[in-house]
Amino acid sequence: MKNILVTGSNGQLGSEIRQLEKQYPGFIFTYTDVDELDLTDEKAVNHFFGNNTFDFCINCAAYTAVDKAEDDRDLARRINVTAVEYLAKACSGHGTFLVHISTDYVFDGTNYRPYTETDPPSPDSYYGLTKLEGEKAMKKLTRNGIIIRTSWLYSAFGNNFVKTMLRLGRERESLGVVADQIGTPTYAGDLARAILAILSGENLQEGIEIYHYSNEGVISWYDFAQAIMRASGTECKINAIESKDFPAKANRPFYSVLSKAKIKNDFGLKVPYWLDSLRYMLKQLKDK
Repeated sequence: MKNILVTGSNGQLGSEIRQLEKQYPGFIFTYTDVDELDLTDEKAVNHFFGNNTFDFCINCAAYTAVDKAEDDRDLARRINVTAVEYLAKACSGHGTFLVHISTDYVFDGTNYRPYTETDPPSPDSYYGLTKLEGEKAMKKLTRNGIIIRTSWLYSAFGNNFVKTMLRLGRERESLGVVADQIGTPTYAGDLARAILAILSGENLQEGIEIYHYSNEGVISWYDFAQAIMRASGTECKINAIESKDFPAKANRPFYSVLSKAKIKNDFGLKVPYWLDSLRYMLKQLKDK
């Protein structure tokens, strides 16, 4: 039996991992969120690891309010950087393999082809900057683990673009959605399944590796919103707008498609198509 600690477990990804727990009887799961373990408290982290033994830690904790991070910089840094430092040091000291979740926002979005793990990061928002610094902290402070960058995460749990579109689609006759930001949605359930498949396999290497994971396909937020309305049977007209018509405090990458070749090759993963996963998630949401 292997012991897995899931931090930030009340969020989208942590909640999806909970849903899969019974499918992995070889793992014993421990779930914490800020009420059980404050990752920004180094003494608390060290005490927790001193009293428990974990083979793996999946760090789902993050400050993800992209616009608020521009103003609330101290909290964003404490969660996305300082907490990762404390967690990485604890994992290193106790021989725990760390899986840390990062983001497409470490790139500025000026590329013309899918970003690979070797492309130089260049964040264009404070949120992206803190996530990149969290990556650097992990690489510096822990021995073994993987960093998984993902994009446009959504789930039946928590707050996300899909659930926002469903709510607004019921309240309004039409919505404007940006059509000039291109990327790929990621169903958190697929990401959770991929992580657990990786940890169940025999292909983990020593050291720190970076991987990219999203669903297959390339779309705009406008395309995504259209698909959400059609798949859910919501009668709301979606109008295409430009980013300049929807001003936000933080800059968004205009192109943030992630290449998944490395993670598929190294672990033999089959990545679902984004529309299939969207339809599955909407069914889960309806059943829930």
